[in-house]
Amino acid sequence: MNIENTQSQMRKGVLEYCILSIIKRGEAYPGDIIDEMKGAGLQLLEGTLYPLLNRLKNAGILTYRWVESTSGPPRKYFCLTEKGEEFYVLLQATWNELAKGVETLTCKGNESHQNQSE
Repeated sequence: MNIENTQSQMRKGVLEYCILSIIKRGEAYPGDIIDEMKGAGLQLLEGTLYPLLNRLKNAGILTYRWVESTSGPPRKYFCLTEKGEEFYVLLQATWNELAKGVETLTCKGNESHQNQSE
């Protein structure tokens, strides 16, 4: 079994939630999203981010505005729409449910292992 493939699938599963969490705090430029993800230890490539942002925009979850830049071409800043805010609340509830369930299961495994070694 290929661990890299499993790790990649796990990351992809939470990527959208992480990106929307960043954007929820305020307008975000894609380069800043990538930097923040990397700062959290999550690798994110432009080739992954831009298609995801476009898909979310096309679904009405995100909108954007162009901002002139003094150091190059205009920049696209993304923010959540009203529909996006509602979608985020649902994602957050799903994440909390999953995280709680995973923690419960993995902690039980650690407790059982710990009890066996005592």
